[in-house]
Amino acid sequence: MKKLVFQLGAVGWAIAISALILFACSSLRHTLFQSGVFDLGIYDQVVYLISQGLPPISSFLGFHHMGNHAAWAVYLLGLLYKIYPSAYWLLAVQAVALALGALPTYYLSLQAGLKQTQATTMAAVYLLYPLIFNVNIFEFHPEVMAVPVLLGVVLAARLGQVGWFCIGIIFILGCKAVLSLTVAAMGFWLLVFEKRRVCGIFALIAGCAWFLIASQAIIPFFSNHEAAAVQRYSYLGNSVLDIARNLILQPGLILGRIFSLDTLGYLALLIAPVIWGLAPRHLTPLVSAIPALILNILSDKQAQRDLIHQYSLPILPFLILAVIASLAAGRGWLRSRRVIILWALLAFIVLGKYGYFWSRYLRSIDNWQATREAIAQIQTKGAVLSTHSICPHLTHRQQIQFVDDLSGFIPDFAQFKYILLNVRHPDGTRNPQFATNLVNKLKNTEFLRLSYQRDDVYLFVKKSSAK
Repeated sequence: MKKLVFQLGAVGWAIAISALILFACSSLRHTLFQSGVFDLGIYDQVVYLISQGLPPISSFLGFHHMGNHAAWAVYLLGLLYKIYPSAYWLLAVQAVALALGALPTYYLSLQAGLKQTQATTMAAVYLLYPLIFNVNIFEFHPEVMAVPVLLGVVLAARLGQVGWFCIGIIFILGCKAVLSLTVAAMGFWLLVFEKRRVCGIFALIAGCAWFLIASQAIIPFFSNHEAAAVQRYSYLGNSVLDIARNLILQPGLILGRIFSLDTLGYLALLIAPVIWGLAPRHLTPLVSAIPALILNILSDKQAQRDLIHQYSLPILPFLILAVIASLAAGRGWLRSRRVIILWALLAFIVLGKYGYFWSRYLRSIDNWQATREAIAQIQTKGAVLSTHSICPHLTHRQQIQFVDDLSGFIPDFAQFKYILLNVRHPDGTRNPQFATNLVNKLKNTEFLRLSYQRDDVYLFVKKSSAK
C-alpha cells in the first residue's frame, strides 16, 4: 500500500512540475510577443467576450465562435475570465490539460496489468513525448482539453463506468468538431476489439451524429460557409460531403499521398519516441487514430504532418494505449525502465522545440520594452489595428484587426481608435518596407496623432475631434 501511495505521489509530482514548466514556457513565449492572432488571439478575444456577456464574434474571423470549430467547451473558460480576464488563463488550462494526461496513462497501465514501476514509466513516456511540449508553446487550441479525457474515457469504459464515459465523450465532442471522427472510430474499436458494447455504441453514434450536426448545420449557420479546413482538401471536393464521397468512390485520388515519402516521414516522426514499445499484434488501439491520421496525411497543409502543431494530438492517446498493450503482453524492444526513459529523453532532446527560446523567440527583444510601453498607453476598449504578434495582448475588446502585409491589404484607418506598429520587427521576416510605408502614411493622416514613438515602435491615436 505504501509503495502504491509512493508511486502515485511520484506521478502527481511529475504532473505538477510538468504543468508548471509548460505554463512557464508558454507564458514566456507570450510575454516575448511571439504568440499570434492564430490562435491565441482568437480564443482570448472570444473567451473575453463570453465572460462579458457579449456575442462571441471574433473580429479576426468575422463570425461567431461556434462557426469556427463548434467548440462549445470554450464557453466554460469564460468562468475563469470572470475572475480576471487574461490570456494566461488559456495557457494555464492548456498546460494543466496536457500534463494531466499522465494520470489516466498511469491508471490505464495498472489496469492493463503492468507493475507500478512500469506504470510510472509510462506516465513519464507520455510527459516526454515531444508533441506535448511543442503544442504547449504553439498558441492555444481547445482540443488540448480533450487529450486527458480521451485517455480517461477509455479507462472508464474498461472499468464499466458508463456514466463517466458518456460525460467524457460529450465533453470531447465540445472541444472541436473534428474530434467527432476520433470519437466514432474509438467507438468502433471499443465495440469490436474491446467488447465494450454499450460504450462502443454510444461513442460511435455520438461521434457520427455530432460530425453531421456540426459540419452540416452549426458551422455553416454561424459562419455562412463550409468548415475552414475543407480548403486543405480542395482536390477532393468543395464540401465535407463531397470529400467523403470522393474518398469512397475515387480512392485513386489519395493513393499517391498515402504511399509517399512525405507520409513515411510523418509516420516516422509519430512513432519514433515510442517505437520501442510497439508490437504488430497489439496495435488495435490505433484504429481510433485512423481518422486524424488520414486527415493529416491527405491535407495540403504541411503543418498537419509534424510534431509541432496540434493536429496530431488525437493520435497520441492511442499510441500510448498501444504501447501499454504491448508491454502488458510482454512485448516491446525495451524492458528496462532506465533505458525506456533514456529513449524518451533522447526523443525529446531531438524533437522538442525548446531551442526556440534562445533563437527565434529573442529576435524582437531589442525593442520589447518599447512595445510594452506602447501597449500600456492603450487604456480604453476602443478598436485597435496592430500586428499579428501584438494583437494577442490587446484582444479584450470587440473590434481588433491585424495588418496583413502578405496580401498588402490596408484597412480603413478611420474605424480604429488605436494603431500600433512595430516597424523593426513586423512579425518576423515579413515585409519591413511595407510597415515603413504604412507608418509614413499614418503620419500624414489628418485624424490621427502620433502618441508614442520609440525604437521603431509607433502608436497612433485617433484625434478626439475626428468622427
